[in-house]
Amino acid sequence: MKKNIKKFFCSFVCAIRGIKTMYVREQSFRIQTVIAIIVIGLALYLGIAGFEWLLILTIIGAVLSFEVFNSTVEKMLDFIHPEDDSKIKVIKDISAAAVFIASLMAIIIGLIIFIPYF
Repeated sequence: MKKNIKKFFCSFVCAIRGIKTMYVREQSFRIQTVIAIIVIGLALYLGIAGFEWLLILTIIGAVLSFEVFNSTVEKMLDFIHPEDDSKIKVIKDISAAAVFIASLMAIIIGLIIFIPYF
């Protein structure tokens, strides 16, 4: 039982370390985190509804998660194949597209939620 609790706790430590690594090493993650904080501050200021909070927090989580996924794919591919390769570039571009799509959706959702408050 103690071993399972220790393993469970260690998984949180690893996850926090990963978030810190992303924040320190990845400029896009820092920018997205700052934008997320601004959006949360605006939502608090405007007093948005509960369902709107659900949408905002979900899309923030999605964008940040996709950024982590994209960075992971890029780092793995750079490690496995450090030289430039057109096939690797396609994989990286597709991974980056996931972040881009989530970011566009975040902008659209943000506009739909926040515009009526102004």
